[in-house]
Amino acid sequence: MSDRYEDLHFIDTTKNVWNYSLLTAEDIANFQAGTHYRLYQKFGSRSCQVNGTWGVYFCVWAPNATEVSVTGNFNNWEKRSHLLTARWDKSGVWEGFIPALGLGEIYKYYIIGFEGRATEKTDPFANYCEVRPLTASITWDMYYDWKDAAWMKQRKKRNALDAPWSVYEVHLASWQRPDAFDEESYNTYDQIRERLVPYVKEMGFTHVEFMPVMEHPFDGSWGYQCTGYFAATSRFGDPQGLMRLIDAFHAENIGVILDWVPSHFPYDSHGLFMFDGTHTYEYADMRKGFHPDWNSYIFNYKRGEVKSFLISSARFWFDYFHIDGIRVDAVSSILKLDYSREEGEWEPNEFGGNGNIEAIAFIRDLNETIYRDFPDVQTIAEESTDWPGVSRHTWHGGLGFGMKWMMGWMHDTLDYFALDPIERRNHQHKFSFSMMYYYDENFMLPLSHDEVVHGKSPMLYKMPGDEWQKFATLRLMYTYMWMHPGAKLLFMGNEIGQTTEWNYKSELNWGLLQYPLHKGVQTCIADLNSLLTTEPALYEYQFREEGFAWCDLNHAEESVISFIRKGKDPKDDLLIVLNMTPVVRNDWAIEVSEKPYSAEIFNSDKPVYGGTGDSYNPDIRTEIIDKKAKKVRILVNLPPLGAIVLK
Repeated sequence: MSDRYEDLHFIDTTKNVWNYSLLTAEDIANFQAGTHYRLYQKFGSRSCQVNGTWGVYFCVWAPNATEVSVTGNFNNWEKRSHLLTARWDKSGVWEGFIPALGLGEIYKYYIIGFEGRATEKTDPFANYCEVRPLTASITWDMYYDWKDAAWMKQRKKRNALDAPWSVYEVHLASWQRPDAFDEESYNTYDQIRERLVPYVKEMGFTHVEFMPVMEHPFDGSWGYQCTGYFAATSRFGDPQGLMRLIDAFHAENIGVILDWVPSHFPYDSHGLFMFDGTHTYEYADMRKGFHPDWNSYIFNYKRGEVKSFLISSARFWFDYFHIDGIRVDAVSSILKLDYSREEGEWEPNEFGGNGNIEAIAFIRDLNETIYRDFPDVQTIAEESTDWPGVSRHTWHGGLGFGMKWMMGWMHDTLDYFALDPIERRNHQHKFSFSMMYYYDENFMLPLSHDEVVHGKSPMLYKMPGDEWQKFATLRLMYTYMWMHPGAKLLFMGNEIGQTTEWNYKSELNWGLLQYPLHKGVQTCIADLNSLLTTEPALYEYQFREEGFAWCDLNHAEESVISFIRKGKDPKDDLLIVLNMTPVVRNDWAIEVSEKPYSAEIFNSDKPVYGGTGDSYNPDIRTEIIDKKAKKVRILVNLPPLGAIVLK
């Protein structure tokens, strides 16, 4: 039996749709087994030449359909004039070649499904779609002449776990708009490139992370209710526009991370839900198949075809868009059968536990595939529980992610800095607890979009006190964050001290930068990024226990805390001292091992940041207290609600 149709060499050119296949028997076997991770090269709409005639090949999986056709502008949206053929192997794949069809054609699949249910669906493998609220797919070519060879050659070093990671999280629509308050107003990918790339470069971030750019119908979902897993949203232009944006970041040695959502998808009629009249992509049992938090549906990770679809989607963005990482959304909801469910609303797995066995296998296969094929990138888990080994290798029993968001650190940090300074002496444990476990995972410290929406207040107004104290505390918290072990992530607007919550319908309040205190926060962040990238002690051991040591935790009453960040070379070690109250403390004594801490290289109270500038350390005074034990006492001046870094 031929790998393709038996009648391939006897194509009936009188038909509207020619019988033709790009799929081999091996493709189908791997697709069904959940091990085909390049489906985007075969499924969807592909421009090709058959018998000397150019046209478009269509391929879609609809296992319970009784009829599938392509409908669009080219046939005046006639429902049954261009019928696809079901493969002989009963794989549920429908395919065919439409001659003389070009690129830029708008189309959908018209599917007669289970029990005669008729639906019109967007192509699950489409690379380009109409601008919402329109929902049709568009035939497209994904060719792009990349200019980032230099970046690709050396990005292994820049994306390594012992490299500095400072990530600027961006919602592309609302970072800037042509009309600041018109939610229908979008910059193009090219306009974003002209504005965002130099800004991120100037601010010194090493990476940028885009909230989902995959096609989605509802702006209010921020992209997390995705319908196009292989399509960059057309709100900002065509797929090549996004490629040019990523290319430009790479030209400035800035890595690009994309949010990716394999946890759930919406119920929009043109999307994946009930694709062929049955639960094709989602679990049929709604105890597993429905997500109560987001009123959406959960992928059936047990089904080989769905697993192939999802891992192909992740791989697609690395392959065609040269991205440097994916941040996988809502991993906890993928792993746990009882996530957001009460007793009786979920069924234990075969071993009596709450883990979704097939979802765990999917996650491990996903990470193994990405790191096998793209060893110079990272996968990052948004995982909010104590699930063990999220960022440990699969061969050590882990899930295989490169990093995990440190949600516990985020909550404890915001709780601590929200306290009145006089109360901090009673809650030092909230500050110090993360140091008990920071090396358990490869943690990324996130101050993300989720912390500045839904009544949580902007970051600035989480801080207590008058205006000066709020800004001083914000700079102090950011300094602590940048000095803490782990990668860093800051959501757009946090770096300018936004005075309102993030609103996806408008843009950031860039006008705040005319005020010195807001401009000072921005300058402080840029300097912290510069410190991070130039001081090896802040990144070489950022995920390892030997990269950190407490210096003084015994002054809770005064709320003064000091610790050391360590690099591979002891000469690179840094001493960080944090004064958590608005009290100036001159001649503060700290005992350290005999090291020549002779220079203050950062002070969060600088006037350029909006600080007082009254407490500097141009000279570090040192007293020997135990020559044999090599112990010395240094005397420093501590600014109010401020941090200093000594080298």
